Amino acid sequence: MESFSPDGDYDDKSNLNGDCSPPSKKQSLDLNHTQNIDDISTPSELKFDQEFEFEDPDVTAKRKEMEQCLANPDLVNLEKWQLFATSKGGLICDEYRKQIWPLLVGVTQEELTDPPSLDELSTHAEYNQVVLDVNRSLKRFPPGIPYEQRVALQDQLTVLILRVIIKYPHLKYYQGYHDVAITLLLVCGDRASFPLLCRLSYGPSAPLAPFMQTTMQPTQHLLNYMLPVVRRADDRLAECLDKAGVGTMFALPWYLTWFGHSLNRYTDVVRLYDYFLCAPPLFPVYVTAAIVLQRAAEVLQCDCDMAMMHCLLSRLPDDLPFEDILVTAKKLYEENDPTDLESEVAALERREEEQRKLDEERMRRRQAGRSPRAGPLLTRLQRLQRYVPPALRAPAGRRVALAAAAALIAVYVYYRPDLFRKYEDNPDG
Repeated sequence: MESFSPDGDYDDKSNLNGDCSPPSKKQSLDLNHTQNIDDISTPSELKFDQEFEFEDPDVTAKRKEMEQCLANPDLVNLEKWQLFATSKGGLICDEYRKQIWPLLVGVTQEELTDPPSLDELSTHAEYNQVVLDVNRSLKRFPPGIPYEQRVALQDQLTVLILRVIIKYPHLKYYQGYHDVAITLLLVCGDRASFPLLCRLSYGPSAPLAPFMQTTMQPTQHLLNYMLPVVRRADDRLAECLDKAGVGTMFALPWYLTWFGHSLNRYTDVVRLYDYFLCAPPLFPVYVTAAIVLQRAAEVLQCDCDMAMMHCLLSRLPDDLPFEDILVTAKKLYEENDPTDLESEVAALERREEEQRKLDEERMRRRQAGRSPRAGPLLTRLQRLQRYVPPALRAPAGRRVALAAAAALIAVYVYYRPDLFRKYEDNPDG
């Protein structure tokens, strides 16, 4: 296997738990409060921590073996790199990740080309939106870096994203893509991260490709696999989720960004990426199911209310045991092959479609009984309703559900503004 040394001088500074106070157990009932949903427009600050003074003996032994393999990478097969990435501790530090992440997806030396300048790409249709997203991602950069280095990193991130969507013009940029791109860039540098991101975005098994389609339907379909997995593992927990009507929207930012947006600790993010880079494309959904199962006690104690349940689930604690969660997710995947879940997912989606039609009919009847002045507004609300998952339109708790639905529409606007731009351009379409 051909080896290479990725560029980019980004040292691993994150091997110790950061100081992060847990969220208050007394949640606000104000649905406009930013803490009640995963605030994807303003990500929390990522913690880049200090080195461990002491290391697990198993990880120390693994580190020595990895250094021996990296000294002669051409003699190491892919299965060995995958074993390093998925076993306890993952790839340990960014010094190793720089070299191994590209190898996990088959990047070769010939693909390491110098990027164009930002000015050369500034006329692209998505340029302004990408720049806005990059500017919003400053909290995901290493803290304390000099201003000039931060600006250079922002430009590199913008160029990286634009290069991919220019190379594959049929792919649609989504807001959240930059969270994946910045993680690759921080670890691998601007030359190696481009072919790596291309591998993740394009191809029959590219894990990010479903997110880059014209609509969110492919993404929502794949995320729906989480619920049958949870049900097979814990029927009581699944019934609780179903009764609350919480659906899967709480996990959408996790899946779209491989948790790169929603976790506060850098070490947790890169540890998950170690595994995801060599796992089946749907594996992040199984990690989502494993996290829900890990938090079963909290869920069962929560009020059976959609807004409160969404609030609880969307806020990921800082102390999640990801090594245990990955072991659970692997077991869930081995016991619940995606092909075995297809009929359950199809039944779930049929129920959702039936509920959607009932809600639309109910809306039409209400509209018919309203004054003429109220008609245009209700028609607009009815059209916007199509962007809200059916689970959020359950009959119970209408006022709370509508308020939460409004917040989640904002989530859709953030991640796929193109859908709403199309609506504004053609409101009758």
